[in-house]
Amino acid sequence: MRKLIFGMNVTLDGYIAAPGGDIAWGGPPSEELFQWWLDGERANGLSLYGRKLWETMSSYWPTGDQRPDATRAEVEFARNWRDTPKVVFSTTVGEVDWNTRLVTGDAVAEITRLKAEDGAPMSIGGARLAGAAMRAGLIDEYALATYPVLVGGGTPFFTALDSWVNLTLVETRTFPGGVVLTRYETRR
Repeated sequence: MRKLIFGMNVTLDGYIAAPGGDIAWGGPPSEELFQWWLDGERANGLSLYGRKLWETMSSYWPTGDQRPDATRAEVEFARNWRDTPKVVFSTTVGEVDWNTRLVTGDAVAEITRLKAEDGAPMSIGGARLAGAAMRAGLIDEYALATYPVLVGGGTPFFTALDSWVNLTLVETRTFPGGVVLTRYETRR
């Protein structure tokens, strides 16, 4: 059975985007934090995206390694992003590219099916998609890179749940700029 990981940059008050979808509060990540995210992405066998995150990622990373100011880690991230199989869950996206498959049906049923397969871990991104997986009890690990900023509202990292989810802390690490990474595994 595959592991499903939900990880994002998040504000101290729990948002992945401020009102209006603004993510400028994070600024560019430190080289160390970017490398940590890259290492995690390399370990994934499949990336699952909701529409908004897909549009953000696919507008930059297909050619991110061709930018003259790209760092070594950004070049590696772009190449890994293109090579990693991806699934986009959307009823409005017309077509996808870069080693990607589009799913327009029941996201929870498809994620459940994918989790039952053998293989490397999967990452999930996009607030609504991750929220559906969270409510269905499908997420095995949460990774939060918490930035020392309060935005007061926006898109929350966590969704409303029907019952508690007990977690076990597996990693805490501090990065430049006061960003604190915490990883938790779901206790089953």
